[in-house]
Amino acid sequence: MSPTMDPPRALEEKGAHGSEKTTVSVIGCERIGILHACLLAEAGFRVLCVDYDRALIEQISKGRAPFLNQEIEPILQKGLENKKIQVSCSLEEAAGNEIILVSTAVKVNERGAVDYSDIERIFKKVGSHLRKNALVINVSTVGIGVNEGIIRETIENASGFKVGEDVYFAYCPVPLPEKQTLRSLANCRRIVAAQDKASLEKASNIMAAITRAGFAKSLDLKAAEAAVLFETLCRNVDSALANEFAAFCEKIGVDYLSAQSLVFTSVGRFSQLAWDSFGGEKALPLLFEAAETQNVKLKISQTALELSKEMARRIVSLVQDALKSCGKSIRRAKIAVLGASQTPNVADVPKSSLKDFVKMLERKGAKPSIYDPYLSQKVIDLEPQLIKENLMEALEGVDCIVIFTGHEQFKRLNLRKIKLLANMPTALVDFERLLEPAKVEAEGFVYRGLGRGVWKK
Repeated sequence: MSPTMDPPRALEEKGAHGSEKTTVSVIGCERIGILHACLLAEAGFRVLCVDYDRALIEQISKGRAPFLNQEIEPILQKGLENKKIQVSCSLEEAAGNEIILVSTAVKVNERGAVDYSDIERIFKKVGSHLRKNALVINVSTVGIGVNEGIIRETIENASGFKVGEDVYFAYCPVPLPEKQTLRSLANCRRIVAAQDKASLEKASNIMAAITRAGFAKSLDLKAAEAAVLFETLCRNVDSALANEFAAFCEKIGVDYLSAQSLVFTSVGRFSQLAWDSFGGEKALPLLFEAAETQNVKLKISQTALELSKEMARRIVSLVQDALKSCGKSIRRAKIAVLGASQTPNVADVPKSSLKDFVKMLERKGAKPSIYDPYLSQKVIDLEPQLIKENLMEALEGVDCIVIFTGHEQFKRLNLRKIKLLANMPTALVDFERLLEPAKVEAEGFVYRGLGRGVWKK
């Protein structure tokens, strides 16, 4: 793989690809699809957003987004108003444009079984209505060999065209798609891969218009498929190791953050803690499936995945320990969970571990409540009585405060005022490492934090 020119220059030289005459069809309007649509519209393209889900298309047509509202909705509304963004449920209409970007995700069930039927159906439909010289870009992460063995073959069989001669096809996967925001995607270093130079250059020109961090180009589709899966796996292994170090630090009275700031390894700083989920839960089964077909056991990888599943139990045990230090049982304890959004300071989907965490607290007899200044009860999707409308209501009479999302508002908690509302002594469990342990304890709270084994009480 070789790097391209730096992104600012690429943007200046995009030429006709960024003109208002070029329309890009974005098929699949879930998270990654709508983020690409917004970036393309901002880069000067006309965008047609297409999805089978009529309710989702209706929502987008009104300028509303199901996540990241503050980032996405202003761009959607502006694009809809000036006609740069249009919506449709018709794949036939989408396939008629010069550039088609497909973001349909691979299905993975609870047992990790992989199903490519949706992707195959989409590309078959696109292929049957594809026009000559069109460029098709797959941005969904797929297993090794899928782009060549399923997608390219489906396009050629359905269209009657030859990829690389009559039409063009490229793979530009997004690492950790479920965690991406508009800003992070624009600053994400991408891979652009194809089996022929013409497809590679055409796709590179499109990516250059929306990617600020540069990208790597490859004429090896399998290497690109492997690279994004390896990256996802490496981040999860890295996170599992960090969480293991953090648990050890809690036992020996060491602050993991202090150790992290002091030590550099050959690959950079110590791993970042990611107690909720680093992402990639749907991508890893694609790699495990490929390994299984070759009778290869990815032992370290499987162990890291199992360790990540244990985090919910670990964070509940931290809450239980904090309450015990207050002289309280978790049974009947009132616990205020502050934050639910997976992205700080914006309205995003709830963290993947939220429901499990709340249910585990309830099974132990606790009485949890949730407050997030950015999310409504409908988005959080838990029992209405658990959701509090304001911070004061959530904190009244609490035995334990859990900082679950690192919203800026929670960095500025007035602990002296909270003492008047809470059932002191009160535990404060900081999963996001927002507050300084010594300052929390100085106000009379019992502190616990992931990896921050410096508490005194």
